[in-house]
Amino acid sequence: MIFLRLAILILASASVAGAATLTLSPTDITEWKAVQARVESRDIVPARARIGGVIEQLSVSEGDLVSAGQEIGLVKDDKIAFQIAALDAQLAAFAAQLDTAIAEFQRGETLVERGVVTRQRLAQLSTDVEVTRNQIAATEASRAVLTQQESEGAVVAPADGRVLTVPASRGSVIMPGEPVATIGSGGFFLRLAVPERFAGDLQAGAEIRIATADGEATGRLAKIYPQIDNGRVIADVEVDKLDTAFVNARLLVEVPIGSRSALLVPMQAVVTRHGIDFISVEDHNGVSVERSIILGAAQDGVNAGLIEVISGVSAGDRVVLP
Repeated sequence: MIFLRLAILILASASVAGAATLTLSPTDITEWKAVQARVESRDIVPARARIGGVIEQLSVSEGDLVSAGQEIGLVKDDKIAFQIAALDAQLAAFAAQLDTAIAEFQRGETLVERGVVTRQRLAQLSTDVEVTRNQIAATEASRAVLTQQESEGAVVAPADGRVLTVPASRGSVIMPGEPVATIGSGGFFLRLAVPERFAGDLQAGAEIRIATADGEATGRLAKIYPQIDNGRVIADVEVDKLDTAFVNARLLVEVPIGSRSALLVPMQAVVTRHGIDFISVEDHNGVSVERSIILGAAQDGVNAGLIEVISGVSAGDRVVLP
């Protein structure tokens, strides 16, 4: 029996001696801080009414995509139409006066040749013709102003983007300059707020991890604002193919706030029995000894395939690899 035990120990020592080992050493890993970020529009531009009146048409609602110059509503002021009709009547009267003035002037030229009318009277008739023509030109200019004002009743989108809010409604009275709709344009990004104690650890250009419905995505810390708001640092994150269906939607993101030392081992070196994790470590005699350990988070990126060991081993231990 003694010889049998001795043979088993020799075989175990030989198998351990032939197994590969990994000497543990501290590794710097990134420390992440989970915060909430909001989807925001880079620019929020109001589409305003240029004249006052009643909103006769409104062709957009919240969430619609619009392009710059697209007509999204129509404001109508009935007084403008009445004023244009009044000017049209004046133009008709002036046209009749002009015909009469021209006829009088032509008859005056004939009478001047016969010596019945003086040339002074002929000059007065010519002046009447010019005055009537100038009155027609002035009235046409006034009508053009009203026509342009009437055309400005069309509310157009000032930029490409998505309609965020529509504070007005069809049939309501609106004053000049009031917004009919607000449009988010210039692209979308994530805005997050980080506690100010981490302000010194934030770096522009750092990679950000974002939790989305389709899985984890990555972004880039594009801008850090110098003013601290309510104890928090505001920063913007640029994300490719960001879901912009809901503006101001909240997303969970992880921000790098520094690094720390940790002991990492390959996942295949860990054995779990009855809910307890074990790892094999060589002692001073080269014999494999199992130790119970407490595991941390699995790593990714350059440390993919490794997992952090919180307790149970220390730097310098030789881990037996399977």
